[in-house]
Amino acid sequence: MRNKMKPTTGRRVSRLNFLTGEVPLFFLLILSVYSCKKEEDPLPVTYGIAQFVYTADLHYGESRTFRGAKVEAKMVNEALVQQINKLPAMTYPADGGVRAGTMVGAFDYVIIGGDITTLQEVGPPKIQSATVSWGQFAADYLNGITLTNRDNQKAGFLLECGNHDVSNDIGHPKPIYPLSDASAMVNIYNLMLNPPVPLTNSTYNYSTDKINYSKNVAGVHLMFVNMWPDSAERIWMEKDLANITLTTPVIMFTHDQPDCEAKHFTNPNGNHDINSTDKFENLVEERFKDGTTTQAESTIEQRNLVAFLKAHANIKAYFHGNDNWNEFYIYKGPDNDINLNVYRVDSPIKGVITGIEAPDKIGDETKLSFQTIVIDGDSKTLTVRECLWNTSGVTSPLIWGSSSTISLN
Repeated sequence: MRNKMKPTTGRRVSRLNFLTGEVPLFFLLILSVYSCKKEEDPLPVTYGIAQFVYTADLHYGESRTFRGAKVEAKMVNEALVQQINKLPAMTYPADGGVRAGTMVGAFDYVIIGGDITTLQEVGPPKIQSATVSWGQFAADYLNGITLTNRDNQKAGFLLECGNHDVSNDIGHPKPIYPLSDASAMVNIYNLMLNPPVPLTNSTYNYSTDKINYSKNVAGVHLMFVNMWPDSAERIWMEKDLANITLTTPVIMFTHDQPDCEAKHFTNPNGNHDINSTDKFENLVEERFKDGTTTQAESTIEQRNLVAFLKAHANIKAYFHGNDNWNEFYIYKGPDNDINLNVYRVDSPIKGVITGIEAPDKIGDETKLSFQTIVIDGDSKTLTVRECLWNTSGVTSPLIWGSSSTISLN
């Protein structure tokens, strides 16, 4: 005779309880507490590390004395690229900066700060065209750099234009030939802005096709500004900065130094054209306000830039080329009322200390350098290091020079 099972006195939770809504109160309490905990304790956002190589003023088409001989810029840049490619196996110095004492490793981007070409002067000496210079740059850098990122993909490029690149397109107070060659500008524009229809030398228009763009990397906003942040470029900058929070750190890259040269502004005289008498180069859209000659200081223009920087206190650093030597300094403005961290980078060709702009037109090539930039997005810290790449000629090791570490908070 079968024994009948007696019903149990305890309540057992089954799928039926959930399907019919008969869920015990203690389960609901547990679910509620867990749900609240998830909302109160979200996972923290992490940004990690980003690394960059930075150089500028490559000046293809020029020549200089290098390793005992007078050579074309292409040969010097080829040697520089070979040295850059050795970086991953290096160890950062014990300088207290980001990733100090660790193996260098992967790079996210290579930044070229303008003047890829040299003004194609009629001469003598005659300087090659922008088309030829761009082709040499593409072969040496775009195809020759072997750095890779953490995903073992080829490091990207972030390119800017410089005054020589622009003047080869729009003309210059000195005679040039051809009268216009926009090759560098067109290629930089297409690579960086990626328009739906790529521009050509015949469709590119410098007055409307400025090379302004930005990129967020490791929680930091990198802003690349055409030539110099004049009043026209600041319109774009305002719009771009409106897309980020006021607490997002911003680093600005542009070709010209904060105390921009008068000759790079638009001619304030006559019909505002480029001519051999006034010598203004019309590289930035803003007309020069401090006088009628290129010898004047750009005081008014700088004051307007300082006002913009004060209104955007999250702009923490400024990188530039153009005047061709390595220096980490504080820009204080014409009235000594701002403190902006600025990083000036050397040129492999035209260095004031290391190249043809030195007093002896040769320079001390053992001090040739480029920079590495390391951003810690979590601690909001930036370290810039000078890297000496030609201290002893062909057999030169890479040697760390000066370094600078700042907070981006």
